[in-house]
Amino acid sequence: MNPVQPAHAGIDTAAVTALLTRGRTLPQPRLRAAVARLAPPMDTVAAYHFGWIDAEGRPADGDGGKAVRPALALLSAEAAGAAPEAGIPGAVAVELVHNFSLLHDDLMDGDEQRRHRDTVWKVHGPAQAILVGDALFALAGEVLLELGTAEAARAARRLSSASRALIDGQAQDISYEHRERVSVAECLEMEGNKTGALLACAASIGAVLGGADDAAADALSAYGHHLGLAFQAVDDLLGIWGNPDATGKRTWSDLRQRKKSLPVVAALSGRGPAARHLGELLRKDATKSQAEFDDFDEAEFAARAALVEEAGGRDWTAAEARRQHAAALRAVSDVDMPSAVRERFVALADFVVDRRR
Repeated sequence: MNPVQPAHAGIDTAAVTALLTRGRTLPQPRLRAAVARLAPPMDTVAAYHFGWIDAEGRPADGDGGKAVRPALALLSAEAAGAAPEAGIPGAVAVELVHNFSLLHDDLMDGDEQRRHRDTVWKVHGPAQAILVGDALFALAGEVLLELGTAEAARAARRLSSASRALIDGQAQDISYEHRERVSVAECLEMEGNKTGALLACAASIGAVLGGADDAAADALSAYGHHLGLAFQAVDDLLGIWGNPDATGKRTWSDLRQRKKSLPVVAALSGRGPAARHLGELLRKDATKSQAEFDDFDEAEFAARAALVEEAGGRDWTAAEARRQHAAALRAVSDVDMPSAVRERFVALADFVVDRRR
């Protein structure tokens, strides 16, 4: 699936691959060292979550996710004129907070699969998922503050604010599942908190550690915020129409979970017959138990997905991803940085809205 085509042709796939590989590998020793501080069995549970071991404790070679956030933290250090290594503590801290949120989200959403493996709560139980998530969150602050510099303190403040916004976004997401109507503005606010805030932090934290002033860091943060909204818009498309073999989730995943994602909310805001029919179905769905909902066959979910598309939700969300992509690039247009670094920011933004999975 090609969720969204960028406004301009030509994505530098080699540059993106190099960025993501660097984001996955360069912070890895520091990330493993941080996780090793956890008391047993939390260290083992965290290692399973990161894909370093399997459920039986044997060494494994998990993919570790897309690594967009640590890649951004390293790249932002270069935007400030520093070496990418200056951003490693920020990359580790952001990755720890991101994975704290994944551990808790999987439990709250009842997701049994992540990265094509059973989730932590499924393997080790809900209590361990909660505890390890909390521990990773605490580690993130330690990794920054133990540097003992003024830049580290500034970085920690940004991470703390982003973490609070992320939690706000998750709370909004859960509450929206039980509401009959959610506006497009509310949905964008939720996704700006849940996804945009941490990507904004990732895009600026390396620069802060590299000595950038607040004006430059704020511009990079705006890039990350808009990139996060584009990223989430594409994820919302994949959450309904993504290939399960690639996403690692069931068909029509977000519809099964009754999520008020952007395509659904945009579709419901329409005035045509498809929007009205979709609204009627979702109102009836709200009266059903989850067990009844789980008994739906594929045709039921396919019908809802077709209505979302007919009502314009799919096209609107793809267009929103392109709008946010353009806004991200405008945000850094005036930031003074080496041209090669700027090109990598563009390449990464292009990748986010044209993921094929």
